[in-house]
Amino acid sequence: MKNKIKLLALLFAVTISLSSFSQSSNDGNWIKIAEKLVAFKSDKDVITPTGNERKVDKIKIKCVQGTLKLKKVRVEMSDGEKKEYDAKGVGVLSKGMSSLPFNLPGKNNTLKKIELEYDSVGVMMVTKRAKVEIMGHVIK
Repeated sequence: MKNKIKLLALLFAVTISLSSFSQSSNDGNWIKIAEKLVAFKSDKDVITPTGNERKVDKIKIKCVQGTLKLKKVRVEMSDGEKKEYDAKGVGVLSKGMSSLPFNLPGKNNTLKKIELEYDSVGVMMVTKRAKVEIMGHVIK
């Protein structure tokens, strides 16, 4: 009886680890659209992607240095459709963290521009300025 329980527990653990591995390996279609170094103040940046960077269906913000408080993300698509995401639920992003993906409107649209509103968290001369990467999920 104990051997059966151990076998079931082992099988369960292997199943969980394989499913999490397959989810992470299926998520490899992200490309870097832009990289921004953030000032120590409230700021707004506009990013205009070019070429294949425009053909994405989702975007996410990844912090690669420092700390950042994301406020809003706005996108404009090639057909003029605009969408604003309230990113306050994302909270504070520290080095290595990324936001949840933001689904872009429309099926066959391309991304025209991205607007980010944020606060950089830290003290000048003491901490490093935040650096973020805007990642796009490539449409297959």
